Amino acid sequence: MTIIVKPLLKWIGNKYRFADEIVAHMDGEIETYFEPFLGSGAVLAKLAASNEKHFKKAIASDILDPLIEIFKYVKSDPKTLIEHYKMNIEGYNVDKKAKYLEIRNRFNETRNPLDFAVLTRTCYSGVVRFRKQDGYMSTPVGPHKPISPEEFQRRVYSWHELVKDVTFLKSDFKEIMSKAKAGDLIYCDPPYTHSQKILYGSQTFRITDLWEQILKCKQRGVKVILSINGKCKSKQKDISVTVPEGLFERGVDVNCGTSMVNRLQRVGEVMENENVHDLLLFTW
Repeated sequence: MTIIVKPLLKWIGNKYRFADEIVAHMDGEIETYFEPFLGSGAVLAKLAASNEKHFKKAIASDILDPLIEIFKYVKSDPKTLIEHYKMNIEGYNVDKKAKYLEIRNRFNETRNPLDFAVLTRTCYSGVVRFRKQDGYMSTPVGPHKPISPEEFQRRVYSWHELVKDVTFLKSDFKEIMSKAKAGDLIYCDPPYTHSQKILYGSQTFRITDLWEQILKCKQRGVKVILSINGKCKSKQKDISVTVPEGLFERGVDVNCGTSMVNRLQRVGEVMENENVHDLLLFTW
């Protein structure tokens, strides 16, 4: 059995609904688990909560420093994270737009990870995007009511128990993947090449760099699982990348539902036949 873990952050492209399926493909015993594109951490949490899959060590990393700092608070100082969320969410719905802009403006000045945690729960559909010219977070306010301070507290403490033995690092994926050895497993969930250029990290990400790192890992005996864009418009349009021949041994389709990026860009339109399917690829 696997413990039910609710999402801590509201995050575009998070794999919460599919994490069980992804984890099911992993080996039962893993020396060191690496997740170099951490995002919401959904797969990491599912793996940590599983009674059937185990890792001796885990290293979770991302290039976005405020994101990594959130998880460091979860691991080492959950009370501060909980209190900051409570302070900003109590009374939030009285004038959510004004309050959201206040928090977003403050974050853009200070890059405070505690404010960033609140923004992930209140921005539009968890779409975390930054303007390329100045790094300013530009996502508009979400129409939803954010989860209550009490629910956020429950989730933080649940995650706190799961990530006690995880090392969180702010790092480029190339540096982290180079540390993996035979017996280790890496799960990669990079920016998708077809639609996520507005999202953080996507402007500088090159899929060819990832292919190179995956090949090196495979040659060292490191197992790699990759989530990448496959098809959209309910499988009517192929948006998959060209994968180097022989890099992966097998793959499966995963139905990811409607794209939240499309929802943001097409507010008010009817979203029919817009399901996106990922490819889940394996090097073994």
